[in-house]
Amino acid sequence: MELKVINIQGMDAGVLEVNEAVFAREYNEALVHQVVNAFLANARSGNRAQKTRAQVAKSTRKPWKQKGTGRARAGMASSPLWRGGGRIFPNSPEENFSQKINRKMYRAALASIISQLVRDNRFIVADTIDVDSPKTKNFAQILKNMSFTEGRLLVIVSELSENLFLATRNLSNVLVLESHQVDPYSLVRFDKVLFAKSAVEELQEQFA
Repeated sequence: MELKVINIQGMDAGVLEVNEAVFAREYNEALVHQVVNAFLANARSGNRAQKTRAQVAKSTRKPWKQKGTGRARAGMASSPLWRGGGRIFPNSPEENFSQKINRKMYRAALASIISQLVRDNRFIVADTIDVDSPKTKNFAQILKNMSFTEGRLLVIVSELSENLFLATRNLSNVLVLESHQVDPYSLVRFDKVLFAKSAVEELQEQFA
């Protein structure tokens, strides 16, 4: 299977031979959904907490006597049934949201997403992606040459240079990652993905 390669001027720069097992795989929506959800769940941190009835700042005095008032029985104001009382099953900072995904499933999901990007013409390969100076306007001109003027763009390079990092960090619609940082969520949430030729080769080595 061959992919078209362009240069930073937006001109044809030949073709790249790629593995069909990675770039022409059948799309598995259920698998992609499961892996993306697991990726987002594993990124969650247990930073929310609620108090039990023992932790809320309430008096332990009985609000009123047990009988004779006509009201329901009440033991203390920290009861979960009362406004401002503790929770019966509170959220804890130690709560674990992680989900286990097998390596084969993760790789298959990535290949499925990449293959669909190729079929939708959202996967673009460039012979090289870099800038000579850390100026945003230089990289913006490269994107203009490649006709990336609308939508969100994910850029994947084999090694992120300091110039490229500084030139792209002010572009709110552009994210630059190295090839080993590729994840399923980033691939599905961006409108187009621009891969450096060397990054594509490294990606194939990971699936080999």
